[in-house]
Order: sequence, then structure tokens, then C-alpha cells
Amino acid sequence: MMAEANPPSASRRRQSGVVIPHPPKWHQRLLAALIYAVAQGITATLRFKLEDLSGYFSDVPQEKIIFAIWHNRLALALILYRRYVARRDRQRRLVALVSASKDGGLLTGILEMFKVQPVRGSSSRRGAQAFREMVAWGRRGHDLAITPDGPRGPCYVVQEGVISTAQMTGMPIVPVTYHLNWKIRVKSWDKFQIPLPFAVCTITMGTALRVPPETDEAGREKLRRQLEADLRAITRD
Repeated sequence: MMAEANPPSASRRRQSGVVIPHPPKWHQRLLAALIYAVAQGITATLRFKLEDLSGYFSDVPQEKIIFAIWHNRLALALILYRRYVARRDRQRRLVALVSASKDGGLLTGILEMFKVQPVRGSSSRRGAQAFREMVAWGRRGHDLAITPDGPRGPCYVVQEGVISTAQMTGMPIVPVTYHLNWKIRVKSWDKFQIPLPFAVCTITMGTALRVPPETDEAGREKLRRQLEADLRAITRD
């Protein structure tokens, strides 16, 4: 980054410890639009099956939810929210946590195409600020989406942030995963999954997990391990 080229106000914000996330570049917005169009086309060919262990999705969930989905299942995460939540209740809105890095600009552009509010941050960059923003959005009545093993892994290991967010907002965590019978697996740390046309997508909504406001550090760790075990139990690769 070229600090000397920034306006004084931006420079002061960095000196004060506030990290300013990279906004999407023009080419990232263009690529985001292309990915959105391709995703819509592929989705039209998929066959969806829903297994709802949470009991929330026989109708529109009455309370707002934190959706926890593995990082390698992001390809269909927004489409699933639109299909099973947003279409049933046009007033509901989703807020999703995205990396504050330059690469996170592309995902931010994709979220905006889906009309999802991005919050930029991760455990390694802008984490405390992002946590406060996610809690604020949740308290305002928005659904939240978090990849508990993202953005860098380890794969299928839940980090503590989702538990703290649930504790501060009082919102239940619903573990979400899906199995594709036909897909591409990218050679990345999480073996990111891309659906192929005409695949069957079997979605599982796991049992909701609540974090009481009085939970201490040991209790949060116990619930973190439980969420990790619950997500792994419903995940088929």
C-alpha cells in the first residue's frame, strides 16, 4: 500500500488502528457480475433437497438467525438463503462476513449482486471492528452468515468468533451444509466446491445452537466444539 498517496484523513484512521478494507476494484465488480450470471444459470439446472433438522424452515423462521456454513460451501450459500428465506419474507436481509483483504473485494462484489450487506474483517485483519459491526447488524434485526472455518482455515475447524457473536446478539446458530453429487473441487486449503450443471444438491440444516449471555470462556469453548462436531456430523464430501 502507498500510504503517502492517501488523503490525510485516511492516514489518520490507519494510525489510530482502524483498518480500512479494500473496496472492490472495477475488474472485480465485472468478474462478480459474470460469476453471478453463471451461478444463476447453473442454479436453474440443479435439483434441491432439504433436510431440516432445525425445524426452522417448514415456514419462514420467526426469529433472526446466524447461519454457519463451511467456507468450501460458499458457492451456493447466498442462493440457499434466497431460496429458503428471502423469497418467503421479502423484508428479511442478510449480512455476511468477508475478508478485508484485496481478494475479499471480489466476494464483496458478489454479495452486493445478491443484495447482501458485507462486513469486512477476519481473525487476522480488522477482526475486532468486524465483530462489533456484525453484532450491531444482528441487534438491528438482520440475519447473519459466517464461515466459521474461514477465511484461511484450518478446514472444518470452527473458530470462536461465531460463538461470541451468538452470545452478544442472542441469536441462534443454525449449522448449514450441503452435498453435491456432481462437482468440481478446487485445489485450495478448503477444497472449495463448485457445483456442475444438473447436480443434486442435498441441503442439511442442523439443530440450532444457542449461547446464553452469561456463558464464560470455558462454556464458549464447549459450545465451539459442539458446533464443530454438529457441522462435521452433517457434512458429506
